[in-house]
Amino acid sequence: MENKPAELQTEQFMKRCRENHLKVTPQRLAIYQALAGNREHPSAERIYRNIVRTNPTISFDTVNRTLLTFAEIGVIDTVESHSGVRRFDTDLEPHHHLHCVQCGGITDFSDKTLDAIPLPEAVNNSQFKVLGKRVIISGICEACRKSARKE
Repeated sequence: MENKPAELQTEQFMKRCRENHLKVTPQRLAIYQALAGNREHPSAERIYRNIVRTNPTISFDTVNRTLLTFAEIGVIDTVESHSGVRRFDTDLEPHHHLHCVQCGGITDFSDKTLDAIPLPEAVNNSQFKVLGKRVIISGICEACRKSARKE
C-alpha cells in the first residue's frame, strides 16, 4: 500500500473529477480531504460529523451522495462492513482487510500471496468481469480482546 503525499492525492482527485466532467467544488474538495489518508475507513456519517464543523451548511445527504459519486468515478472505494454501514477507503492499491466483529474496526494489510490467489474455474468460465480481489479476515482485534479480559 502506497502512502502518497496529500497534495499529490488531491491533485489526482481533481484530475479524475475533471476527466469525469465533475466540478471540483469546495464541498467536494472538503469531503475528499476529510477522507484522504484516513486509515479508519470512515462511514458517511463520520465524515459528515467531521466536515460539518467547518462547513455548517453542508447536509448529510450531500456528503453521502458525493461519496457514492466518488466511488463511481474511482477516486475512492467502498469497503465491506459487518455493521451493514457502508465505509470508504482512499487506498486504491491492492490490499486486504482485517475486520473486528466487535468494534467494527477495519485494518489494512498487504500480502503478495493473497494478491496472487487464482480465481476459481467457475468464475473464469462465467460472464462475470472481475475488477479486483480482496481478502477479508474476520476476528476480534487486540483492543477488544484486552477489554474483554478486563471485564
